[in-house]
Amino acid sequence: MNSSITMQLLGEFLGTTILILLGDGVVAGVNLKKSKSNNAGWLAITLGWGLAVTFGVYFVAWMSPGHLNPAVSLAMAIAGKLSWNLVVPYMIAQILGGILGAILVWLSYYPHWQETEDSTTILSIFSTTPAIRSYSANFFVELVGTFVLVYGLLAFTKGNFVSGLNPIVAGLLITVIGISLGGPTGYAINPARDLGPRIAHQILPIANKGGSDWAYSWVPVLGPLGGGVLAAWLFNILR
Repeated sequence: MNSSITMQLLGEFLGTTILILLGDGVVAGVNLKKSKSNNAGWLAITLGWGLAVTFGVYFVAWMSPGHLNPAVSLAMAIAGKLSWNLVVPYMIAQILGGILGAILVWLSYYPHWQETEDSTTILSIFSTTPAIRSYSANFFVELVGTFVLVYGLLAFTKGNFVSGLNPIVAGLLITVIGISLGGPTGYAINPARDLGPRIAHQILPIANKGGSDWAYSWVPVLGPLGGGVLAAWLFNILR
């Protein structure tokens, strides 16, 4: 593997680590007991995730495209903007970054897990949990939310943004998706964002944790991948 590809994979790994550290970090701050930001609400979470995406991309833009999301990488390959031989390595790097980011959140809030007795609340900090469990409905909203995200990112490549502005616009897009479509599932719209931290939740000795809800885990993986494929398909037809 040449140094250029190694640098790209490192960028995807580190960028996703930052994304999860800041994104899951805001969820932890809002939901864990005795946190100073406890009960700050959904708007704080969606804004935090939007900023997490923006700065995750900015941190590594000199190393990699900053996809930080397997659904985005797959869509970019379908749209001819990423070599197919990089798709699986990118996905692996992103998932590993998600695991490390979640471990850092656990360590950062270490005393607060003991204070928070609800295992579902704890799981929701690491991975998404549906407000109403309906696999078909949950899958649909993840597919639609990711379609909006990925089509937007592809459309941005055709725009005339000032150099360096794209990560801010992407962060704003994540924020509005969360506000508008995040209520039913917590809006994973990113397999690495859900699967990496769910793995971390499974393996870490987190106080008061319950199960990792693997029965639901396919929804925030396949839904976003399907939404990304549909977005790339439509983009290829229209461009």
